[in-house]
Amino acid sequence: MAYVISDDCIECGACEAECPVGAISQGDGKFVIDADACIECGACAGTCPVGAPQEG
Repeated sequence: MAYVISDDCIECGACEAECPVGAISQGDGKFVIDADACIECGACAGTCPVGAPQEG
């Protein structure tokens, strides 16, 4: 199942830069992950300072 970004997101952009398939973009108040593009690699979760990306 694709990763999702929780409301804990602080909009730092670290996850967007780390995503190898470009599935992450700026949303309204937090970053969002395109579930269709997500390859479930976990790179975003590994780089997030607040642990916002989680397996959906």
